[in-house]
Amino acid sequence: MYSSLEKKIFDTVIKLLELAATDLPEDVEKALEKAYERETNPMAKSMLKSIIDNVHVARKWKYAVCQDTGTVIFYIKVDPEFPLLGKLPSILREATVKATDLIPLRPNAVDPFTGRNSGNNTGRYIPWIEWDIVEGFKALEITAVLKGGGSEAPSIAKTLTPAEGLKGLAKIVLETIFEAGAKPCPPVVVGVGIGPTADIAINLAKKAIFLRPLNSRSDDPNAAKLEELLLEYINKMNLGTHGVGGVTTALDVHVEYAYRHPASFSVGVVTSCWALRRASARIYPDGKVEFLSHKIL
Repeated sequence: MYSSLEKKIFDTVIKLLELAATDLPEDVEKALEKAYERETNPMAKSMLKSIIDNVHVARKWKYAVCQDTGTVIFYIKVDPEFPLLGKLPSILREATVKATDLIPLRPNAVDPFTGRNSGNNTGRYIPWIEWDIVEGFKALEITAVLKGGGSEAPSIAKTLTPAEGLKGLAKIVLETIFEAGAKPCPPVVVGVGIGPTADIAINLAKKAIFLRPLNSRSDDPNAAKLEELLLEYINKMNLGTHGVGGVTTALDVHVEYAYRHPASFSVGVVTSCWALRRASARIYPDGKVEFLSHKIL
């Protein structure tokens, strides 16, 4: 049996997964509408109109925005003294099982050795959980992410020499997006991570996509300038919506970084398709719930 707070967390996680699957956040929808308004390629404009119509239908009828409802990932921000901290992994897992049946979500957790699908979006280390333990943060903040498989295909992590630096980074990012072409269902959102090791860089790239709203810039002026430049040059590729050409290949580019090692310059590149599926909420110890990414009536 769940306590009242446990039940509140359980129910909120299911709601977050439902929102992520069926209702794009306002910033993503606005970015798509802006792309539609400035598009000059007739075919790309027609496709963008279909995408926006699809978003409206999915929201109204609570249908999945895309048939691939992705891999379930949770980003957790919490105080070390928050009650139930130790129970959170099991609550998140059980809520994922329930949400898979209730929403429903497509079962997407497959054993890499046997090919067996678990049938409920759980398995070894899945759902994946990223922790941010913040002393004094008197709430539990959960961001639920559904990361599609197709848009994950172009993802890359590579360690450069420091001499290659930012020019080498730009080359990797631009080549990655160009070679991916229509595969990740553009217009895409691009996350770029910089760090001392490949795993840190790719992890930061994912956080850059999912933990910042679109049309926002890094609080570091150097990273913000890099975001603008990469976005400009990606959109000059003229790949456009689903690769048919057009002015918008990327809705946005976000850069996140960590201090690197003197001998390494690691770069991670992650893409999301236009269906940037995330939903966030804060749960307070008294049971109050505040949804951050969506308006809940």
